[in-house]
Parts: sequence; structure tokens; C-alpha cells
Amino acid sequence: MSNELEINLDHNITDKPGLRNNVGVFLNREHAGMILSKMLTNYKKTDTIIFGIPAGGVPVAAPISRELELLFDVAVVSKITLPWTTEAGYGAVAFDGTVQLNQEIISRMGLTLDEIKKGVEKAAIKVERRFKEFRGDKPFPDLENSPAILVDDGIASGFTMLVAVEALKNKGANKIIIAVPTAHLQALEKVAPHVDEIYCVNIRGGWNFAVADAYQRWYDVDDEEVTEILEEFI
Repeated sequence: MSNELEINLDHNITDKPGLRNNVGVFLNREHAGMILSKMLTNYKKTDTIIFGIPAGGVPVAAPISRELELLFDVAVVSKITLPWTTEAGYGAVAFDGTVQLNQEIISRMGLTLDEIKKGVEKAAIKVERRFKEFRGDKPFPDLENSPAILVDDGIASGFTMLVAVEALKNKGANKIIIAVPTAHLQALEKVAPHVDEIYCVNIRGGWNFAVADAYQRWYDVDDEEVTEILEEFI
């Protein structure tokens, strides 16, 4: 695929122009994290805290934390999925109870109030379970004086990431940086006004965007893998 993507990035977005609109950029999530770590060297050995978004963001975030020698934690967020599929969502719930709903999708799909209520409750239960499973009883970090780097394996719509950003702000974060291997251009433009900086290796446009297309080896990360990775850090 051609990398000739005509874009004018917001001032707070940094990418690798030679990789724009390319697919198969990364061997796997760990490789993507290593590339991102080289874009984030200004934060090495600082009081910055890395937050991986489970599940897929954790194996990306782990090498960043190792290479930059930064504290590592998780920002648990879950999509609120449609009743008939676990793939598509119409909102998200974060670890602090933050809920955001995509009213456009809700209207288009004709979801009832009861379906929405059940969807939110299901996502909230999942978030609470994973938050305890991944973090145990560890106190949440003080973010007032520590920049936060939010890491996921990619951004398709930006909706889940925005909920994670809001949750960290609710926890007192004064500076939030997003670091992702790949993202859709429109999603980055949506997220950019809400954070201080964005680092994205591979920006793509077009109608047919899938996070998985940026990876040569893609699979669904399960909670067991997340727990194993976090044992090194938390």
C-alpha cells in the first residue's frame, strides 16, 4: 500500500511519515512497543508512568516501560458491545466508573434503554473484575505530578481511548501522552485536543481500517497473558 497519505497533523501529533498508510509494519506487539520506545526517549528515567490498556495494549506497553525504565500500570477500559456481537461497540466503561455512549451508533442500531442498561452493566462488571485481577490491592498512582503515557495496540475510532483519557483526568492527571503503534487519521484528530501529545508510528486513512492490518502476527491477547506480563511490573 502506498504511504502517500496527504495529511496535516495537529501540532501535538508525532508520527513516522515514511510509514504512513503502510500495512504489516510490525512483527508483533512487542516489536511495536520497541519502536515506540525510541520515539519516547525524552521520558526515559523520569517520573512518567506508563499505562497499558488491557488486553492488547499491555504487551505493547511492557517493552516501553523496560526500555525507558518507567513505572508501569494499567488503565482498564472495556467496550460496551452490541447485544448480538462482541466485536462492535457503542460506548465504553473505564476503571473509575466513567461511561461514555456513542449516541449516533445507538440511534442507528435502534437499541432500547433496557439493552443499553444491560450492556453498561456487563461492561462495568468486566472492568471491575479485570481491575482487581490485574492490580490486586495496589494503590492507584498519584498523577498530579507524574505525566501519564497511555498505550494501546491501536486506535480505530478513538472512543475507548477518550474514555481512558477522561478516567485518568478524573484521577488527577495533569499531563497525558498517548503512544500507539497504529491509528486511523480521523481518530487521532478526534483524540488530539484532549491530550498533550500523541506518538503514533503508523497513521492510516481510508474506509477499510483495521488495527490488525498493521501487524504481521496478530492474535487476541487473553487475560492470562496480561497477568503474566504484569507480574514483572506490578
